[in-house]
Amino acid sequence: MTRIAFIGLGNMGGGMAANQARAGRPVMAFDLSAQAVERAVAAGCQAAGSVAEAVAQADVVITMLPAGPHVRGVYAEQILVHALKSALLLDCSTIDVESARAVAAQARAAGFRFADAPVSGGIMAAEAGTLAFMVGCDAADFPDVEAALAPMSRVTIHAGEHGAGQAAKICNNMLLGISMIGTCEAFALAEKLGLAADRFFEIASKSSGQCWSVSTYCPVPGVGPSTPADRGYEGGFATAMMLKDLKLAQEAAARAG
Repeated sequence: MTRIAFIGLGNMGGGMAANQARAGRPVMAFDLSAQAVERAVAAGCQAAGSVAEAVAQADVVITMLPAGPHVRGVYAEQILVHALKSALLLDCSTIDVESARAVAAQARAAGFRFADAPVSGGIMAAEAGTLAFMVGCDAADFPDVEAALAPMSRVTIHAGEHGAGQAAKICNNMLLGISMIGTCEAFALAEKLGLAADRFFEIASKSSGQCWSVSTYCPVPGVGPSTPADRGYEGGFATAMMLKDLKLAQEAAARAG
């Protein structure tokens, strides 16, 4: 039985850890938030008092953390020190490519296998176990990475070597941000022009304007599939997180010249 350590139980990590537990895998879960740990325990995980305790006997270590500095610190100071050398290390955070490559190099130097494996799909997909994973790792490690992520995933794609997963995530979320802004502006203009939102939704979702932001995650309530817009804009992908991702894209573009 694959033993999982899950570090970071926020809006995304909580649902992801729960799906590992539902798959029958023993999950040792840790977060700085006691409430997040309590929710994980209610979902079938075991509570760990520290990162060191969580990873001590794990076959797979999964991290879902806010930003690059958190990932660098947790790996350098905790995981690479206390995890089993046989453990597969998977970082599912959305961070800068440089941090992902730096952690991968440290992990490899310490004798570990590591993959950056950021996700797409949002909170609902995290809870449903239907996330898309884009993975940066050695090709030989990908089958084990895919198997480890299976309880949480709809699809897992090998993007390339270390850092490629984060590169794919940054570029994908740049597209998402652009399309969501365009979708909001288009629906606002449609309203000003007297076009009913449900009529415009039907047209746009079947025309050249069709995109995920229209057909799956429409920012207008009462049209299409249920989205956070239908719940008072609660429970979705926070604008602060999108701002973070767009900043990552800007920084990556500046570094790439």
